[in-house]
Amino acid sequence: MSRARLRRAVRAGVLLALATSIAHAQPSSGVPPAVIVPLAPQGPPGGLAWTKPETDETRPPLGEIVRNVARPTLEAYLPDPRLATGAAMIVAPGGGFHMLTIANEGRDVARWLNSLGVAAFVLKYRLLPTGDDFPVPLFLFLTHPATMQATIAPLRPLDTADGEQAVRQVRANARKWGIAPDRVGMMGFSAGGAVTVWTILQDHRDSRPDLAMAIYPGALPDALDVPAGAPPLFVLVAEDDRLAGPDSKRLAAAWKARGATSELQLYPTGGHGFGIARRGKPTDDWPTRAEAWLRGQGWLSKRRERGG
Repeated sequence: MSRARLRRAVRAGVLLALATSIAHAQPSSGVPPAVIVPLAPQGPPGGLAWTKPETDETRPPLGEIVRNVARPTLEAYLPDPRLATGAAMIVAPGGGFHMLTIANEGRDVARWLNSLGVAAFVLKYRLLPTGDDFPVPLFLFLTHPATMQATIAPLRPLDTADGEQAVRQVRANARKWGIAPDRVGMMGFSAGGAVTVWTILQDHRDSRPDLAMAIYPGALPDALDVPAGAPPLFVLVAEDDRLAGPDSKRLAAAWKARGATSELQLYPTGGHGFGIARRGKPTDDWPTRAEAWLRGQGWLSKRRERGG
């Protein structure tokens, strides 16, 4: 087989694997975010050699994606004031650090949270620079764990800083957005789950979320040094998820070993990267389980109803 044909075959393989989970995603409603919040207006600390402009595109069969994020931002989605509970959630989409599945694991998740009365902030954290042929390196990245860890090593402190600054930014604007500063959570999918965990492991009081949700998190460090007073954690993954299954179970176990609150929700099938799209699979009901957990944490009750 020629090199060109091999590249086409590899590209088709990774697109098929990724599309299995998100090809049936509902299209984004197109409603613009309420606010775009730069996380570092004077330029983010550190960085990689970004040479390409950020792109926000719809790319079949991947759906709506964002690539080449060099300047991190938050997209703020605020609920109807009549529903607002005063709780907030920072949402970090996944995409293997090569892209963000910005609709299926970000903007559409934010709108679901809004329907529960939770303010949502989609985090566009920094990514590896990519070209239009990004599916090929992404496939190689995902199938070689050692290469993955080495590749994202320079990115980890940057994305951790993005996660921490996101929490600080939401808290700093809590009054303006009708949020209780002690009810700022963080929710990450796949690579975004790693960013969520990295943020918590820094254990800085001003940037530690009050609650966390890791949906099929990947790329977690070998050593999970869970800090004292770690926030309640919800972990969800499918048993047949080879990318995130082991990490997800290990994460929930590490939380429990530290005496922190964690809940692990397992599905027998579902694969990786299903997001909030409905696909006729058992994993379609994960928002129902997540809502029940949030309600049990008191996250969906208005502050005045809790005596605050």
